[in-house]
Amino acid sequence: MSDAKVSLPAFYGIKAGMTRIFDQNGNHVPVTVVKLIPNVISQVKTKEKDGYTAYQVAYNEKRESLVNAPAKGHLKKANIEKTFSELSEIKVDEVSVEAIGKEASLDMFPVSTYIDVTAPSKGKGTAGVMKRYNFQGGPAAHGSHFHRRPGSIGCRATPARVFANKKMPGHLGVETSTVQNIQVVEVNHEAGYMLVKGSIPGSKNGFVKIMKSVKKA
Repeated sequence: MSDAKVSLPAFYGIKAGMTRIFDQNGNHVPVTVVKLIPNVISQVKTKEKDGYTAYQVAYNEKRESLVNAPAKGHLKKANIEKTFSELSEIKVDEVSVEAIGKEASLDMFPVSTYIDVTAPSKGKGTAGVMKRYNFQGGPAAHGSHFHRRPGSIGCRATPARVFANKKMPGHLGVETSTVQNIQVVEVNHEAGYMLVKGSIPGSKNGFVKIMKSVKKA
C-alpha cells in the first residue's frame, strides 16, 4: 500500500466518548472525542461503469480470522494488506484509479472547520408513546386507568381500520441521525484523536461519519 494519501470530503471514525476542555479565556467547552482510524480506498466507482463517481473506503481493522473470505478477496484485489471489516462509499466529483490502496487524509478537516456528523442513534429498546413521540398522556390521578397509554386509535365503522403510520408503542432509536454545523476543536494525528465541539449521535465505540458541512464553509 502506498504511503501517499488522498483528500476526501468525509471519513469514518469511532466515537470514544465525551469530555471537556478549557479555551484560552478559561471557558468550559464540552467536546466529543473521535478516534481516528485508517480509511483506505478499496474501490473506485466511475461514471462510465457505475453511473456515479465515488470512492469506497475500508476501515475497522480486525485480525484475519474475523474477516470473511469475500472481504479478504476484495481487499487483496485492491492490494490492501490489512484486513478491514467495514466498507462504505464517499461520493466525490472526480476520481482516480491510482487512488486505490491509498489512505484518506484529514487535510480538509483543520481546527475550526464546520462539519456534519452522521451515525446510528442510540437504541432505546421498546418504548411507549410518551417517550417515543412525546405524547401528553392521561390524568395522573388515582383511578383514572389512563396514565401513559396511547388512547383510542380507531375510526369507528368508517373507515373501520387503523391508518398506516399511526404513532404507536414500538422500537425507539437505531435510526440514522445527523448533527450539522459543529466545529472541530482539535486534531491530534500523533495521538490519533479529534475533538469536536458538543455532542454527536451514536453510542460509545460506534462508527461515525464526519463530513464537510453542507451549510457552512
